[in-house]
Amino acid sequence: MERNILMGIDVGTTSLRVGFYDQYGKNYGFYAAHYDLLHPHNTWVEQKVSDWILALEKAVKEGMGRFHIRKEQILGLSMGSTCCSVVVCDKKGNPLRNCIMWMDIRAVKEAEEIARLTDEHLSAEWMPCKLLWLKKNEPDIYQKAEIFCECQDYLTWFLTGKWSVNINTACNWGYHADKKGFPIWFYEKTGLSDAVGRFPDENCYAVGDLIGTLTKECADKLGLMPDTFVAQGGVDSSIGILGMGVYKEGRVALMTGSSNLTMLLTKKMMFSDSTINEGPSHLIKGYYTSFRGQLCSNSIIEWFRKEIAKEGDAKSFFARMEDAVKKVPVGSRGLVMLDYFQGNRHPHYDTRVRGMIYGLSLEHTQEDIYRCILESISYGTENLLEQYRRAGVSIEEINISGGSTNSDVFMQIQADVSNVRINVPEDCQSVCMGAAICTAVAAGIYGSLPEAVRHMVRYQKVIEPDKENYKIYHEYFKQYQQIYPVMKEWMHKTSELWCNGKDSGLQPEI
Repeated sequence: MERNILMGIDVGTTSLRVGFYDQYGKNYGFYAAHYDLLHPHNTWVEQKVSDWILALEKAVKEGMGRFHIRKEQILGLSMGSTCCSVVVCDKKGNPLRNCIMWMDIRAVKEAEEIARLTDEHLSAEWMPCKLLWLKKNEPDIYQKAEIFCECQDYLTWFLTGKWSVNINTACNWGYHADKKGFPIWFYEKTGLSDAVGRFPDENCYAVGDLIGTLTKECADKLGLMPDTFVAQGGVDSSIGILGMGVYKEGRVALMTGSSNLTMLLTKKMMFSDSTINEGPSHLIKGYYTSFRGQLCSNSIIEWFRKEIAKEGDAKSFFARMEDAVKKVPVGSRGLVMLDYFQGNRHPHYDTRVRGMIYGLSLEHTQEDIYRCILESISYGTENLLEQYRRAGVSIEEINISGGSTNSDVFMQIQADVSNVRINVPEDCQSVCMGAAICTAVAAGIYGSLPEAVRHMVRYQKVIEPDKENYKIYHEYFKQYQQIYPVMKEWMHKTSELWCNGKDSGLQPEI
C-alpha cells in the first residue's frame, strides 16, 4: 500500500483539527476534537495539557476511520499550534500546572517591569513575562520545573520522545536563528537567567525540518505506524501563511479565528516591537516575518452568541444571522464597537483597556449589534493594515483563512472596509494545509517551502471591494480610531475599580 498521505495538525485555542492531504494539496477530509478553556481569574486563561493529548488521539483515530484511511497510508505529520502557550513540566513530561494560554494577560506588571529593566517592550502574552510572573507568584513550581516550553514543543516531545526547541516559536523568547542562541544579557537583566538552562534547546529545528519518527508508545496511542515521521511545524500563524499561499513579498495573510493576525514577508525588518526577536529566517530563510494582531475577533462573536443571544446551536444561529445582517445598512445604524475585550496587542500594547459598543438606542436590534461586531472587527484589522502602509508596504491583496471565511457577509465587509481584493484559498484550514506543506518538504517531495506552496495551494474565490461601501466605512473607521485616545484614561480607571474591588473583597463572589 502506497504511503502518500500527509497529516497536517492545527492545535488551536479550543479545538485540535487534523487534515489529510496528498502531495498536490488535495484534501481527503478534516476532523476536529474540542477542549475547554479555564478562566480562574480575570484576564487569566489556562488549559489542561492532558486535553491536547486526548484531542489528538480522538482526532487522528476518528478522522482516519471516518475518511477510510489506513495507518499504512500515512507518510508523516506536522503541526501548527498557538504561540506563547507556556508549559511547565519535568523532563518526563509531567505538567506541574495547567498551561498558561497565549491569550492570558496576567503578566501585565511583569511586562512593564521588563520594559523598565531592559527597554524591551514585550507583550504580557510572551514567555519571558509569564516566566517572571511564575517566579514571583508560584516560586515552588518555578524552582521545581525542569522544562519551560510551549505547546508545540511539548507535543513534539509526546510524539517523538525528543525534547527540542521550535525556532519559529522560540523567536518570541529571543532565539536568533542565524546567531543560534538566546540573548543572555536580556535574561540576566530580568532575573530569569536560571530559566534559560531549562529551555529544551539541545535540539533546535527550523520549519520543515525532519525531527524523527513516532515512538512506539505514541504510535500505538494514535493508531499509526511507528516509522511515521514527524516534521517541524511552528506557530499557527506562521504555518497558516504557507497554507494561504503567502511565501514572498507582496501579499498580506489575514488569519481569522479567536484572534486575528495579519502577517507578511519582507527582505528587511519593517518594524519591530522588541530587539530580542528581530532576527530573520524564523519561517523562510532570508525573510523577515512582520505581524500585527488583534487579541479578540471571532471570540467576540462567540461571546455574543453564548452570553447575549443565548443561542446554544451555533450552526442555526450563524445561518440565521448571515441572512439577517444583509438587511442591516452599512454602519449598523450608527453603532461602533471597540474590539479590545482582552486588551489591545497592536498598535497600542495596552492590556488595561476593554471592549465597548457606542451608539446604542432602544431602536437597535440584535441583528444591528451583530453586524456592528463584524464591522468593528474589520475596523480593527484595517487599523493593523494602516501600520504596514505607513511603513511603506503596498498592500494589493489579502489572502484570508480561518473561521471568517464561513461568512460571505463578513468577508465582503472586510474587503469594503479595507478597499482591497480578498483571495480565499480552496482549503480554508490554512494551518492544516501549511503543516502538510511542512510534512511534504521534510519528506523530500519538494526541495523548499516556497516550492511546496506553489504546488499545493489553490484558490476558490476572489472578493472585490464595493467602492461606495468603502466611502461610508472610511468615515466610520475614522471614528473608530478616535475611541482609544479619547477613552483610554477612563477605561484604565474603570478597569482598576473592578480589579481593586475584587482584590479588596468589595466585589461579591458570583
